[in-house]
Amino acid sequence: MQPILDDPWPAPLAPGPVDAVVTVPGSKSVTNRALVLAALADGPSRISGPLRARDTLLMAGALRALGVGVTDAGEDWRVVPAPLRGPATVDVGNAGTVLRFVPPVAALAAGPVHFDGDPRARERPVAPLLAALRELGAEIDDGGRGALPLTLHGAGGLPGGRTTIDASSSSQLVSGLLLAAARYGKGLRLRHAGPPVPSALQLAMTVQMLREAGVAVAERSTPDSHEWTVEPGPVRAVDWAVAPDLSTAAPFAATALVAGGRVRVPGWPRRAYQPGDRLPGLLTEMGARCTLDSGGLTVAAGGGIDGIDADLADCGELTPVLAALAALARTPSTLRGVAHLRGQETDRLAALSREINALGGDVAETPDGLRIVPRPLHGGVFATYDDHRLAMAGAVLGLAVPGVEVANVATTGKTVADFPARWLAMLGLAEPGLAKPAELGPAELGQEPAR
Repeated sequence: MQPILDDPWPAPLAPGPVDAVVTVPGSKSVTNRALVLAALADGPSRISGPLRARDTLLMAGALRALGVGVTDAGEDWRVVPAPLRGPATVDVGNAGTVLRFVPPVAALAAGPVHFDGDPRARERPVAPLLAALRELGAEIDDGGRGALPLTLHGAGGLPGGRTTIDASSSSQLVSGLLLAAARYGKGLRLRHAGPPVPSALQLAMTVQMLREAGVAVAERSTPDSHEWTVEPGPVRAVDWAVAPDLSTAAPFAATALVAGGRVRVPGWPRRAYQPGDRLPGLLTEMGARCTLDSGGLTVAAGGGIDGIDADLADCGELTPVLAALAALARTPSTLRGVAHLRGQETDRLAALSREINALGGDVAETPDGLRIVPRPLHGGVFATYDDHRLAMAGAVLGLAVPGVEVANVATTGKTVADFPARWLAMLGLAEPGLAKPAELGPAELGQEPAR
């Protein structure tokens, strides 16, 4: 049972330099892609080390509603495909991956599938996906809204073929179609026309996992568009091993810069198709000393926090934590390439500007990001708008600013079921019954400079 949390939650000041090993949960992005591919596979699959948090539990629940067997196997999940069927009801919550990955799967079901979710989910971009599915042969009733709630009337399969989409608002619009496309009669030839698709690393993850499942995927880029071709055929059953969620590691790793000391994240892969793969390089630019070895990543404090000028188009979900660091830095920062964050769990750019400024900061929105000028900050309530990344940014600010209180810190359960407990343990402020973090010995420090 999770402890009852104060609301607002008093974000703890760092009591001194930190010296901790922090294990983060599995990747949400990998877990949800693995669940979809396993549901469409030609046999049972096992997913080891999955994230168990709200977004992934919603994905598992959506697939169960369609008839797929998703059962516990110790700490793992066992997924047994079955004929997809309706009538079914899918709760997407406020999970973009459920909102955009499950309708292309539900188009293969026999029977109606109704989708709805949290109030914010009704505002999130999905119209381009619905238009593409209609062009591929799906029947969808959305009352002309291009948004939730909607009902997809599945006919037991989908012809597939060619379609064009503007996915500049979210790479998930492309990933959702690609993940299901091998099961369409003609496969899929998908063309993106519009401004560049954000979160390129997430798209690379989708393509890589499809290929691991034996799906033939080809890509072609021109100056004006990007095109993907998925050949029809089986999806091979794969036992998926889920890597740590590198974006979830961001607030913990950032602690070394704010509090001093060092934080080690075990299991950090040498190469990952995750947005967090860029974190070591970005933290290094901000003054950290990062080392990567075969056992993980170590982030150590340098001489302070430096501002940064960075294009975050391929790793937008790091923006909230980097904005918090920038507000505590010695020099100004510009975070660019993240206009698509206006369509996330909340409008993250407006929320970060509003909440940091309410604490005395100087953050201005730009057309595609934020301009942050460090100012002395003071305490206050940091609103989070049901956004887990905002809550984590508030915790980072609280390390250095007395009196910061994070509203609805429980929203971190979207990706980390026990974030407050892990945060206290890292700082050596563990509640009774929580293990204190291990100390780092000299032998654990890596020798290879991180990217």
